[in-house]
Amino acid sequence: MTRLLLASQSAGRAQMLRDAGLDFDLEPAHLDETALIDGLLAEGQPARNIADALAEAKAVKLSGRHPGQLVIGCDQILALDDGSILAKPHGPADAEAQLARLSGQRHRLWSAVVVAENSVPLWRHVGEAKMWVRPLSPAFISAYVAAEWDRIRWTVGCYEVEGAGVQLFSRTEGDRWTIIGLPMLALLDWLRGRGEVAA
Repeated sequence: MTRLLLASQSAGRAQMLRDAGLDFDLEPAHLDETALIDGLLAEGQPARNIADALAEAKAVKLSGRHPGQLVIGCDQILALDDGSILAKPHGPADAEAQLARLSGQRHRLWSAVVVAENSVPLWRHVGEAKMWVRPLSPAFISAYVAAEWDRIRWTVGCYEVEGAGVQLFSRTEGDRWTIIGLPMLALLDWLRGRGEVAA
């Protein structure tokens, strides 16, 4: 079996792979995501394509450094129904502003995964989840951000549904792995097809 490498610093994604019983190495890709997103937005690319491009960039970058390994690149983009995209918060005040914007609204999460080997993308999948945030009071938002900042500072949307972030929602559509940031079922199916995990 080919050695797997996860191109991510996300604890949630690493935990998903561990929970699934996969053996892998972990190394962040260290991309300038802001510049990449700005360039793709300037081209008029939709959120789905931006998530896919970021996941590919991470997988391809690290697979060039690790010949013969299968590198898993992932990314997630949050898009509001008006087409605007929210990035990771710059600080607690920005997190509060983002949550106020999401309050009482629906948004979409696009979670992309790309597997590359020797700088060549071999496979890709983009999952979609729809998320309905309940109306949030300013007091709730402030208390939530103060309590959860260390956990949410690296997340799009300023929440982790596997923790206290579940309290933000009235409804969700989409599997939990896509919501957390890695479409695991599609990835595992592809790995089984290649004989990388037991069928």
